Amino acid sequence: MASLPTPPPEPQDDPAAYVGLTAEEAERQAGERGWTTVRTLQPGAMITMEFLVGRINFEVTDGRVTRGWKG
Repeated sequence: MASLPTPPPEPQDDPAAYVGLTAEEAERQAGERGWTTVRTLQPGAMITMEFLVGRINFEVTDGRVTRGWKG
């Protein structure tokens, strides 16, 4: 049986550090810091609960990040 692949390391970055930035600036910085997927969501949006290594999520209200989290 084949072994499970080892996922790549996540960026050593605090998602809360993006709070207050514009959505565009947060997406740009996240890409520069090594996040492979950036997901921007409206407050209360329905999302799947699967964890994806390398993804950062931003909740955006009026064009500004109000919450950030991994996965």
